Amino acid sequence: MTKPVLAPVADGTQEMEAVILINVLRRAGAKLTAASVSQLQITGSRGVKLVADCLIDECLDRTFDLVVLPGGMPGAENLRDDETLKKILLRQNNRGGLYGAICAAPKVVLKTHGLLDGKQATGHPVFSDGLCDPNTAASRVMVDGNL
Repeated sequence: MTKPVLAPVADGTQEMEAVILINVLRRAGAKLTAASVSQLQITGSRGVKLVADCLIDECLDRTFDLVVLPGGMPGAENLRDDETLKKILLRQNNRGGLYGAICAAPKVVLKTHGLLDGKQATGHPVFSDGLCDPNTAASRVMVDGNL
């Protein structure tokens, strides 16, 4: 059975993080949906145009095995400010579903919505303060429960 995965994107998303994440998960056999929080075509943090599969509102009533956020600025802020994505993330956590984030997104999105409470996480060094034990701050990947 193919695993459904959601990768939300927004204007200002870091292009490489989004494309590599989408590419690797699709190659691994995931049924990945790239959903935009604004319009189908977004402009990444370095000016690259990307086209999402759908708008995030079309994903509200769907269940995903994983919701994973690319970073980038101001993309992470745009993801943080989207109410539909917030509902999806909170529901994902409440049902024990997997979720993750890269770069700025752990602090800017997940921490803002209380999804890092009691959990260890890491991110881009500029955004990693207060996310994890200082002894593990250099970790590139952290797993804590369903995060």
